[in-house]
Parts: sequence; C-alpha cells; structure tokens
Amino acid sequence: MLIISQELPPIGTNAIALINTARSECIIIDAPQEAYNWAIKIARDHECEIVALILTHGHWDHIIDAHKFSTAGIQTFGHREDGQMFADPKIMMNYALPEIELLPVEINQWVQHGQHLDILGVQMEILHVPGHCPGNILVYLPCQEAAIVGDVIFSGSVGRYDLPGGDFEVLQQSIRKEVYSLPDSTTLYPGHGPTTTVGHEKVSNPFVRA
Repeated sequence: MLIISQELPPIGTNAIALINTARSECIIIDAPQEAYNWAIKIARDHECEIVALILTHGHWDHIIDAHKFSTAGIQTFGHREDGQMFADPKIMMNYALPEIELLPVEINQWVQHGQHLDILGVQMEILHVPGHCPGNILVYLPCQEAAIVGDVIFSGSVGRYDLPGGDFEVLQQSIRKEVYSLPDSTTLYPGHGPTTTVGHEKVSNPFVRA
C-alpha cells in the first residue's frame, strides 16, 4: 500500500492518500483547499477509485474541499464530537482566512474510538484523540506501521489547545495514552509539517514526554 502526503493551501495543511494498488482503491484523509483536484489526479495517476474521505477533525483548514467529495458521491467519515463544525463550519470564521468559503460537510458515517473500518482491504483502526478539538481522531494502520494523526501531535510540537474545545491536559492524555502506546517504529503523518515517529517524539517532544 502507498501512503502519499501533500501539503496544500491556504496554510500548509497536509492531505493524505492511502492507495491499495491491488484493489485499485484509495482513501483520502482530510480535505484542505485544492484537495479534491489533487485527489482526482492521484486517482488518475494510480488508476484507482476514491472510495472514502476521512476527516481527522472539523477545523476549517481540514474541511475546505470536503463538500466536493460529498457532491461526487464519496462517502465521508468523521467523529460526532465535531458534528457542529461539520454542519456549520462558518462558526469558525473568526479563526479562518476571510476569503475562504466554508460549506457544510455531510458526514455519512460517524466513527468511534476503537472502530475498525472495513474499507480499502487493510487493517485500519480509529482512535479518538481529543484535546486539540473534541473530535480529533487518528487512523492507525498497524501493518504499514503508520498513523495519520491530524493535529494532535506534530514533529517536535503539538496541536493548538487555545481554540474553542481545546484542552492541554486532555491533549497530553490523548498523546500519552493513544499515540505513545503505539510501537516506537510507527511513522506519524501529522496535519501540518513533516512526518516523525512515535519513538522520536516520546524522547524529544518538549510538550509531552512519555
């Protein structure tokens, strides 16, 4: 399976493509601006069908293009704790760039902590990791030794906790309990910035040590 990360505008948010070449299928995780056109190119280049969009959380920069996937009939997954932001993303306009148009996101399936998704033909587990916002999730792929973590943790940093719904103590607990419990060799694909590993962050992240 291929994992492709692409930084997209307007503030350098990463979209992730998970591609199962054997099944000619792919999943997109997060939908910043231009994510839909990027995903279409990924699907064309790798001769695969986009079967789902998974949103790690409801913050504006991760959902700008989400409505385009819904319009195309692509099933969209998210966590219910961020349901208000998905349904009415304009409530985030005080924190978004003023020129950005935010349209409601239709969630077809609400995911839960510990849920195993039966899509793409690979082991895929959803872990709820609040603290950056109430509905942040990560997607763990044990066979690929990878986790797509949204904005819960970055290389050498953590997600903001000063936005509505953020809580640093909850964020620390999520990281220690859910992220740092993964194998040290697990590659972390964050919502912003470069990849890192669980083992590296456990000993070097200045915000949350193991």
